[in-house]
Amino acid sequence: MPSANDQVVYALIGTGGRGQYLLQHLAGIDSGRCAAVCDTYEPNLSKGLQAARSKPAAYRDYREVLARKDIEAVLIATPLYTHFGITRDALEAGKHVFCEKSLVFKPEEVHALRALAESRPDQVLQVGLQRRYSQFYQIAQQMVSKGMLGEVTHMFAQWHRNPGWTMKPKEPRERNWRLFREFSGGLTAELASHQIDVANWMFADVPEFVTGIGSLDVMKDGRDVYDNIALIFQYPGGRKLVYTSISTNNHLPLFGGVRTEFGEVIMGTEGSIEITVGADSEPATALWYYEPGPKVEKSAETKAAFAGASLTSTGRSARGFPILLPRDQFRGDESFLEREKKYARRWLYSKGIATPQEDRNPVDFELDGFFESVRTGKTPKANLDVGLEDSTAVILSNLAMDENRRVYFTEIEKMGRKASGHSFLKTYSGR
Repeated sequence: MPSANDQVVYALIGTGGRGQYLLQHLAGIDSGRCAAVCDTYEPNLSKGLQAARSKPAAYRDYREVLARKDIEAVLIATPLYTHFGITRDALEAGKHVFCEKSLVFKPEEVHALRALAESRPDQVLQVGLQRRYSQFYQIAQQMVSKGMLGEVTHMFAQWHRNPGWTMKPKEPRERNWRLFREFSGGLTAELASHQIDVANWMFADVPEFVTGIGSLDVMKDGRDVYDNIALIFQYPGGRKLVYTSISTNNHLPLFGGVRTEFGEVIMGTEGSIEITVGADSEPATALWYYEPGPKVEKSAETKAAFAGASLTSTGRSARGFPILLPRDQFRGDESFLEREKKYARRWLYSKGIATPQEDRNPVDFELDGFFESVRTGKTPKANLDVGLEDSTAVILSNLAMDENRRVYFTEIEKMGRKASGHSFLKTYSGR
């Protein structure tokens, strides 16, 4: 356990559902100590105090938190429309910042935050895109970069729910903030942003343009965000991400139908990966499929050895092979007992009796990674560029659906440039 002097002293701003979830994970992380929690909504503030391990002070105004000299870092889990204002104020107060996605809400905020963050290179800014911290996704990205899937040309992703978000009756609009455009980027910001970031990562690029359709067909409760969306992003070289989010069915046609709601498929000329980050109750998982054909047979054994699939595969099977994590890969210096355990686990994986599992939830990895970056100055995996590229995709995707046209990503350079100042609300209720 790190000594008290090694722990990062932090505050969590926004103790709604997401903030409470982060506090539950932070309670098991020794590299940071929670000194304060903040929310304008008293019930959420009370729940935040209960979820925190270190008996922090409670605040209703985040500016009082930022005024504390002992607080080195803040974690922001407030509604999207407040992200920029709080992040800006925190950076100007000299704090390191972890902000949940989407990093910003409006085009002018993209430009303003980039300029501010780049003027403060000694302060860490990390965005909450936890797939970047998943061992499965990291290995998938390595496989893509090493050419193990051939030329990756397409990705498919979905986040389907049944039902989708429901209106909290008799609550003000701010408490139903996800459902109104003045506060929210809708399904694109709250769900698709995670998977757009995966595509940016796997393609090692950003889209050229996006087109899509969004509509409000089912949830007739006064909201004005879409309840279903379909988007197509084109990347350089004709590569594409096809994305859907709906509110009427949560079937996931991956992993043999054993999971629901969300997942991605990375498709290349020589293979595919089905992957999902999972949740606390369901672990992340990833399956690798060979693309049938003689090209694959020549190198199947080499590829299987890297990814941990069965070495006896011919490359013609439709079966998916579990991608092995480092704990199951042979290093060559294992003890007899450790080697036998690995053989046993791999045999169980090959029979479908068990599946590889990450040692820790990616949320734990991302939070621990943030504190490490604060202590060492190491650039976060989900850094400013990652966060702003993701936010840009959200903003332009919603524009494409609203205006029913192809929106080019170069358009962001002119959007919001003439805005004179910002009128961000200083009040918020937790996510």
